[in-house]
Amino acid sequence: MKRNIKLNATRFIAGAFMIGALATSCTDLEIESTDSVITGESFNGVLEPTSFLDNMFNTLNGQIGDQANIFALQEVTTDAAIIPTRGSDWGDNGIWRQLHQHNWLTTHQFIQTAFLQWNTTHFQAAQVLSDLSVNATAEDRANAYFLRALGMWFVLDNWGQVPVRDPELSLFEDPIVLRGAEAVDQIVSDLNQAIEQLPAGAPMTNNNRPNKAAARYLLAKVLLNKHIYLDTEAASADMNQVISLVDQINGEGYDLQEGYFDLFRDSGDNETIWFLGAGVSNRIWNGLHYAQTSERDNTGGGWNGFATLSSYYDLFEGDPEINEEGSGQEERRGVVPTSGEPIGACDGCTDNNGDGIADASHIGLGFLIGQQYGADGTPLEDRAGAPLTFKRDFQDGDGNSSLINNDETTGIRLQKYAARYGSFNTHEIFFRYADAHLMKAEALFRSGGDATPLVNELRVLRGATPLGSVGAQELIDERGRELYAELWRRNDLIRFGQFTADWELKAPGAVGDETRNLFPIPASQVTLNPNLTQNPGY
Repeated sequence: MKRNIKLNATRFIAGAFMIGALATSCTDLEIESTDSVITGESFNGVLEPTSFLDNMFNTLNGQIGDQANIFALQEVTTDAAIIPTRGSDWGDNGIWRQLHQHNWLTTHQFIQTAFLQWNTTHFQAAQVLSDLSVNATAEDRANAYFLRALGMWFVLDNWGQVPVRDPELSLFEDPIVLRGAEAVDQIVSDLNQAIEQLPAGAPMTNNNRPNKAAARYLLAKVLLNKHIYLDTEAASADMNQVISLVDQINGEGYDLQEGYFDLFRDSGDNETIWFLGAGVSNRIWNGLHYAQTSERDNTGGGWNGFATLSSYYDLFEGDPEINEEGSGQEERRGVVPTSGEPIGACDGCTDNNGDGIADASHIGLGFLIGQQYGADGTPLEDRAGAPLTFKRDFQDGDGNSSLINNDETTGIRLQKYAARYGSFNTHEIFFRYADAHLMKAEALFRSGGDATPLVNELRVLRGATPLGSVGAQELIDERGRELYAELWRRNDLIRFGQFTADWELKAPGAVGDETRNLFPIPASQVTLNPNLTQNPGY
């Protein structure tokens, strides 16, 4: 029987997760004890909604900018990212390896933390929307509708069920749980409210808060994936609405822009729909070697962790063994400089040591493979004195394919944000028009149309050869080429039925196991709320 869910904000959202969040002390999840976050009889509304929302957005910066938790769940569980253990580095009791191998448990730290974080996001937004929060302005409510939808969507997409509760009810009452159509309908309703109430905004402005275009983008994302949540075929009406939403975003001035890696600088452009004030240092340093340093930030070098599979690198046009300047790669694959650039040739760079070379301009962009170089052109070495050559394969000391006992040089590295522009920039792209453009192409394909012209429009702009025709495989591959390290790979692979496919170093028993399409509900939450049911396979 379908449940009648009230859309009035005072009859919405929280969950047993709040009991866990309030009863235990965890540094990065700690909730401040004020009457703005207490539920039940003590809840009198959020007293200062604007500052409360400021804190929510600041928290969101950390959630998205982190290399663990939701980022790890979206990227490290796929063919796009892998973190081998090199000696004792990045061992962490197997927490990274388990994600890539698809043998995570219900107690996995990142899964537990992300579940709490995103449920807290939509619960706190519901508090702002409560009728008791009498000081909330129209702008406050618009932001809260958007954040409530965003939090609910992340929970639905990753766990398949969303615990919800009226903020005014006691924490000891079991929260209801939304699944499937009920959850989608609530998210869509909130996003329609956000679209109506958020400001219009425009490209080249300070889009670090959501506007109408951001809400339309998220609604398109929800509708594109709706058939996955409902376990049905994609509906033409939903696909037509995706196309319409993207056209509306385009009509506001957002469009594709030349200069792929310039998009990831700390500056405005026509493609960025929404960026976060999150520092980009994680995206820069977690894959670079210890010997790759930056005078600009006075860093001691990279952290030598994150890498990608050679099969992912091979999605791009170009030589499979080299990515140096002049080797004929497509733009998105990037380049490995053989030395630093003169400071005069690098707009926005610094020269802190006065040698005439732009700081960190010897560090490449895109996919780093083969020999890496210092600022003066000297080939770099690893700590054992061997050439610093990033390799395609992951091997242990005996030459066996392995995720453990790797040396310092295994794995192709990814760099989307350039060290030369500074790792302390707080400008991480979250929603981008190129993604919307490809969503439109996919919606057209799923409703029986031809996606080829739209995909080729993007490919030509990125310096890639146009395709003769575009089907499902070409669409998922193009999304992989355009959107790597932007938190969308897991979502895309599931929608195209490829998340359970075989790839290098995945556990053999996980291949074809569709229960991996959803993460487990943390065991503690199932115990606290009997309305939650553990997902199949756990």
